[in-house]
Amino acid sequence: MKILQLGKFYPILGGVEKVMYDLMCGLSERKIDCDMLCAAVEGNDFTKEVNAHARIVGCRTLRKIAGTMISPKMISVLRKRCSEYDLIHVHHPDPMAALALLLSGYKGNVVLHWHSDIVKQRILLNFYLPLQQWLINRADSIVGTSPVYLESSPYLKKVQYKTVCIPVGIERMASDAKKTQEIRKRFGDRKIIFSLGRMVEYKGFQYLIEAAQYLNDDYVVVIGGKGELRKKLEDLILALNLQNRVLLPGRIDDEYLPAYYEASTLFCLPSIMKTEAFAIVQIEAMSFGKPVVATTIAGSGVPWVNSHGKSGLNVPPRDSRRLADAIMKICQKKEDYTMFSEGALANYSERFTQKLMIEKCINNYTKLL
Repeated sequence: MKILQLGKFYPILGGVEKVMYDLMCGLSERKIDCDMLCAAVEGNDFTKEVNAHARIVGCRTLRKIAGTMISPKMISVLRKRCSEYDLIHVHHPDPMAALALLLSGYKGNVVLHWHSDIVKQRILLNFYLPLQQWLINRADSIVGTSPVYLESSPYLKKVQYKTVCIPVGIERMASDAKKTQEIRKRFGDRKIIFSLGRMVEYKGFQYLIEAAQYLNDDYVVVIGGKGELRKKLEDLILALNLQNRVLLPGRIDDEYLPAYYEASTLFCLPSIMKTEAFAIVQIEAMSFGKPVVATTIAGSGVPWVNSHGKSGLNVPPRDSRRLADAIMKICQKKEDYTMFSEGALANYSERFTQKLMIEKCINNYTKLL
């Protein structure tokens, strides 16, 4: 079979495009032809050969509007090439990809990967809804990353019969003992509470910063990433006099990211909105045996990913005190920490490896074809 992953952009900047790329690589490594068609974040059109069975086709972007790359070239390229593929796997939310599929005239099988509802752009959603509904109806199979999200999405209520849960799976990052030691040396014997993500409202980083008030100097909170709220978060740190307890190192380079996970004591995901549908960062941390403190966002797969009492603890969103209490509960006693650490690694190994994701994806394709 020959598959096309359709949507988002390249280079990889977030979870959706990482899943697309990992699916393309994982399928092609099994000698299944699988390409990726997306918008190019920078520059002109390009084609990148990944291996003998995979290539990335990037289309020039005119501009970015409300999180969507406007790339009309995706329409003409897909229209020209769609007949090459037995199945198109389109990733949502991405209005550009949906429009390209609509105008392509493609008659084959379609898998719709429902990563998330559109939560923030309510006004623009009203204009997109007819196209979104067409996409839902057009899909032969709808993939969700957790059963919770598939069941809770108001847009999928009438199509549950064609949904299938395929959790995101990843390969564990390669560790780097030298870089890990470098980070640990920087913080001495302090417990490193690591968090990572774009500094935007739904990530809830302000609540993690506020939680640091309830932690003593044995702890240091490190929040990696950049975004529109960075200045506001810096001001909050100053206002609470937490300069020595909360650090914002900015975007963490890929070569150092595994070391931050490995050097950390615990990973915290303080997200507050359903926009956070899964959070790959949770399973990245678990793959290093790091316990997770996350939030019980209604309708989100986040607390389903973090198995409460096994891989970590889940607390209500927007509750700084409960975040701090959960962090201390995991870290204060060695036997408790060991239990959660072992549980985190087991949770990753049993549910969230890339091998499992690829196998489930192939099974779904095979049923359709």
